[in-house]
Amino acid sequence: MTFEKQKYQVIKKAISYDLANFCFNYLLLKRDAAKYMYINNIIADTGMWGTWADRQVPNVYSHYADPVMETLLMKVLPVMKEQTGLDLIPTYSYTRVYENGSILKRHKDRPSCEISTTLNLGGDMWPIYIDPTGSDNVIDEYKNIHKPNAPPGNRVDLEPGDMLVYSGCDLEHWREPFEGNICGQVFLHYNHVNGPYADKNKFDGRPMLGTPDFVKNKN
Repeated sequence: MTFEKQKYQVIKKAISYDLANFCFNYLLLKRDAAKYMYINNIIADTGMWGTWADRQVPNVYSHYADPVMETLLMKVLPVMKEQTGLDLIPTYSYTRVYENGSILKRHKDRPSCEISTTLNLGGDMWPIYIDPTGSDNVIDEYKNIHKPNAPPGNRVDLEPGDMLVYSGCDLEHWREPFEGNICGQVFLHYNHVNGPYADKNKFDGRPMLGTPDFVKNKN
């Protein structure tokens, strides 16, 4: 099986184009509504409507645990299990609407992202790169500093509805500067059912899916 051999795998048409397009347009509408309400002091930026303060990719709209994306987190789980042969539990979802010039710096993920996916929702094509060697090359993720001669990685292109599944804690992954105008991606994260993080990181420390980051460890 592909995933067992190289710790990453592309699943074509993990969701339909129509569903991907719905999610993409939903995010654009929510982004614009959130911006209007923040600018006009109707609501504060608590993360419930998304934020532009993501440290990893600043100044673009992002959202932790949007309820639609959390529903998607569960919807694609059977497809992932079937395609990869893994038995998984969901941890959380995270989505971004990238803009021209955005960079996703080379990094590995935290334990709640033991098995990660990136699912293309729509917009302009923007490849993701993944280093299948499993080597550690990042010196400072946020300053985009890594060791000289770091492996160039394998390029992966995804159409709307396509998904890349990868061992986020084991394989470095990144995106080069975005040359398009807009791109919507959702990250769906899971842990192995019987893995070392399964109990601690269920729902990423939240009492249930769909709840925001600030309710962590209150269950």
